[in-house]
Amino acid sequence: MAEHVTILGNGAMGTVCSILLDQGGHGVTMWGAFERTIERLMQSREQDRLLPGAKIPAPVRLTANDAEAFDGTTMILSAIPTQYMRSVWTRLKPHVPPGVPVVSVAKGIENETLLRPTQVIADVLGHAVGKKRNELAVLSGPNIAAEIARYLPATAVVASENDAFAKQVQAAMSTQWFRVYTNTDLIGVELAGATKNIIAIAAGILDGLGAGNNAKSALVTRGLVEITRLAVAMGAQASTFTGLAGLGDLITTCVSPEGRNRTVGEQIGKGKKLEQVLAELNSVAEGVPTTKSVRGLAKRFNVEMPITEEVYAVLFENKDVIAALSDLMTREPKPETN
Repeated sequence: MAEHVTILGNGAMGTVCSILLDQGGHGVTMWGAFERTIERLMQSREQDRLLPGAKIPAPVRLTANDAEAFDGTTMILSAIPTQYMRSVWTRLKPHVPPGVPVVSVAKGIENETLLRPTQVIADVLGHAVGKKRNELAVLSGPNIAAEIARYLPATAVVASENDAFAKQVQAAMSTQWFRVYTNTDLIGVELAGATKNIIAIAAGILDGLGAGNNAKSALVTRGLVEITRLAVAMGAQASTFTGLAGLGDLITTCVSPEGRNRTVGEQIGKGKKLEQVLAELNSVAEGVPTTKSVRGLAKRFNVEMPITEEVYAVLFENKDVIAALSDLMTREPKPETN
C-alpha cells in the first residue's frame, strides 16, 4: 500500500528519506521550519550545503506551512535533531492528525529530561487515556546520509512495540539498495543510535592523535561494552547491540570520514577547541549534547561508563586529550568480562 509520508526536517536524513520513499512509490511532503530555506530548496531541488549533488525528487512536495505539511498524511517521519524536537513538535502539535503513526530517525537523548526521541514525541503529543494514540517507531542503523544519497547499498532496522507498525515502516522504506529489518526492542535500538555517537567522538580523537588501529579497535570494543551495559540497565536487550543499530552503526560512525561525530573528535584530537569545531561544522553532531545526557543516565542507573566520562571531560571540562587517554589506559586492572 502506498503511503503519504510527512517528513519533518529538511536536513541530510530528511532528504535521503525523501529519496528512499519516492523510490518506493510513496507520496512525500517534506516540511522545514524556515521559509527561506524551503524556498531555496524549491528552486534548486538540491541539498547543496549538506549533501552536494543530492537531488530532491521532483514529486516531493516542500513546505514551511505547518498545516499544509500534514495534508493527506498516513505516516510522519521525524528527522529533527534531538535537542530541537520538543520545540518543533510543540509548534506542530495543533496540526498533527490523531492516530497517524510516527517514526523517528533522531539519534540522541534530550538534555533537560534525559528522554529518548520517541519519548519526547509522546510527551509533547500527550498520549492521554481515551485519546487516539500515535504509534511510535525508530529507524536506525549504519546509515551515512551521503552514501544513501549516492544510491550505495545500506541496511537499517526499524523498531516498535507494535510489530505491525514496524512492518509498515519496513515496507515503506525498503528499496533495491536499502534493506530494512524489524525489531521490537524500541529502547535498545534508540539507545544504540544515541550512545554510539559518544564512542565515535572518542574514535575521532584517537584519529586526531594518530593513535593507530589497535587503539581504535580497543576503543570500539570497550565502547560497545559500556553502552550495552547502560542500555540493559534501562530495559533494553543486549542482543540489539550486536545488530545493525548497535555494532553495525558503531563501526560505520567510528571509521567513516563522513561521520560528523568522528570528525568532531578528530579535530579536537588535533588540538582544536570544541567551540571552533562546531562553528566550522555544516551540520549537527548529536554526540556532543548526547554526551551530557548519557553521563546523566549513567549516574542515574549507577552504570560505569569510563569512555563516556573521559569524552565528557574533554568536551566540557577542557581536559587534555592525552591525559584522558592516559587515564583510560591506567585504570585499575580487571577481567575483560567486567
